[in-house]
Amino acid sequence: MTDILTLGFALHDSARLMRKRFEQRARHVGLTRSQWQVLAMLSINEGIHQKGLADLLELESITLVRLLDKMAERGLIERRRHPTDRRLSLLFLTEQAHPLLELMRSMGQQTREEATAGFSEEESQLLLQMMKRVRANLIEACSRPIDEEEVRPHD
Repeated sequence: MTDILTLGFALHDSARLMRKRFEQRARHVGLTRSQWQVLAMLSINEGIHQKGLADLLELESITLVRLLDKMAERGLIERRRHPTDRRLSLLFLTEQAHPLLELMRSMGQQTREEATAGFSEEESQLLLQMMKRVRANLIEACSRPIDEEEVRPHD
């Protein structure tokens, strides 16, 4: 059981520290972590509607709307009406967002290099492969309901 707790702590704390280090770089650009996440997600899902983006980011719709409003005011995203369903807004990055996206990718690469300092290329690839397997296992596990017997204290 200790190994599992150690794994969970190591994963959580490593992710926390990577976010912290990225944010140390990113704060000079004037965007929040949530805004960076929106930019990153839109870069691979341009034309997605707001509900779909909220689901991908695991945000409440109202929270995402506020973020998008601020980003639209800064000229980073634009909303376009869906061609056949006027109730839907489709989201796109503007030209102004692309240099920020490149900067974000560069800062992410610097952070990853710091996190894996002293690793060989093979070790870095192995770590990534293993993390992908952990993620896939957890995605699959989260899709199954929990049996109450699994969480009930045993006498």
